[in-house]
Amino acid sequence: MSEQISVLVVDDEPIIRAGLSAILDSQADITVAGTANDGEEAVEACARLRPNVLLMDIRMPRRDGLWALAELGRRGLTRPGRSRVLMLTTFDLDEYVDDALAAGASGFLLKNSSYEELTGAVRAAAAGHSALSPAVTQRIIEGHLSGRRRPGDQELARLRDLTEREVDVLRLIRDGMSNAEIAERLVVSLHTVKTHVSRVLTKTGCQSRAQAAVLARNTLP
Repeated sequence: MSEQISVLVVDDEPIIRAGLSAILDSQADITVAGTANDGEEAVEACARLRPNVLLMDIRMPRRDGLWALAELGRRGLTRPGRSRVLMLTTFDLDEYVDDALAAGASGFLLKNSSYEELTGAVRAAAAGHSALSPAVTQRIIEGHLSGRRRPGDQELARLRDLTEREVDVLRLIRDGMSNAEIAERLVVSLHTVKTHVSRVLTKTGCQSRAQAAVLARNTLP
């Protein structure tokens, strides 16, 4: 991206906040717009600063990151074209991955991710792409919840208006493919893929590719 990417760093540990901020501020195309130390502060700061990306811890006192993510969605602050949320944690537990992505997070990073993974994820989220740490991506692709329940009627209803080609695109999003990879697989232009992806997100009510991937993993064979 040619424009500066503004980031709000949210973590209850001052040292972690300072470290993340220093890493991000060292990048020519990224600037830290502000910091917050819990979910409530994150929501208010996001409403005030409108950052491109929130880098937010899950486990925090008072209000945690999952509460903040839901509240940001309720206020419309994470709709397409607004702030994107990257969840950051030391725990790669299944329920955190599912809850964060299903609630609209653009990605999920472990705190032991490399500098390159961190900055790359911020850039990907700002550009509207999914950003998952390699460990989390591998678990999703391998179907780490092998005993998943049957999809509910409401989940299936979200797929009802998709065309056959849009279902194909959704399935490839689930498999972690980029727009360019989808275009190559389907032998169509990149512009066509972007149009399909936009329609898939609109028709399913998903706020991000990551959320669409979770929906697809729950509903598509």
